[in-house]
Amino acid sequence: MGYCVYMLKSLGKKSVTYVGYTKNLSNRIRLHNSGKGAKFTRGRKWRVIYKEKLSSKTKAISREYYIKKNRTLRNRIKNKQL
Repeated sequence: MGYCVYMLKSLGKKSVTYVGYTKNLSNRIRLHNSGKGAKFTRGRKWRVIYKEKLSSKTKAISREYYIKKNRTLRNRIKNKQL
């Protein structure tokens, strides 16, 4: 079993995005939506707008960092132009 890099979009009037990585995406989404995920995600409801499977934790961390730092890519994913 590999790792997954994902992007979430908040549901609500002002949508924001969050990028993370995990071994178990469905469990991680449940944690985010129940207020037990990352501090930034608490108090919001989320939906997955992008996910990508990677073979190792190192690759997942590297890809997560790349997506977070690349504003153009994040906006393309957010606006579904990918």
